[in-house]
Amino acid sequence: MKIGELAQAAQCSVETVRYYEKEGLLPAPTRTESNYRSYGPEHAERLRFIRNCRALDMTHDEIRTLLGFADDPAAGCGAVNELVDAHIGHVDARIAELMHLKQQLVDLRLRCGGESADDSCGILQGLTEMETEARPAHRHTHLG
Repeated sequence: MKIGELAQAAQCSVETVRYYEKEGLLPAPTRTESNYRSYGPEHAERLRFIRNCRALDMTHDEIRTLLGFADDPAAGCGAVNELVDAHIGHVDARIAELMHLKQQLVDLRLRCGGESADDSCGILQGLTEMETEARPAHRHTHLG
């Protein structure tokens, strides 16, 4: 199948297919005599795997590692479980960050009791007065 057909089958763009090829996540296709890319069912299956991992917010490095495990089934599930457990930890850390963000927004929202006729909007004042928190040198998530 051609790249457009693969992209359509995987419900993604041609650019996405090319990007995953460039990143080494999707193997290079064979070429026809007229030098067009020719993809097989294995490409569609691998692209579906990659897109499912991305839907779970996995990084390219995590996906690359999982693909390595998929290509070597004799390796067993232990390392796969470790990777998924680590990813769950990343998600937990992100949830904690988002809960903190939500609380900051709720606190800001509580500063405003309704319509203000003057220039004393509590939210705007709060945003002006709020101290920005120092970002940790190293976040405990894979998001950086």
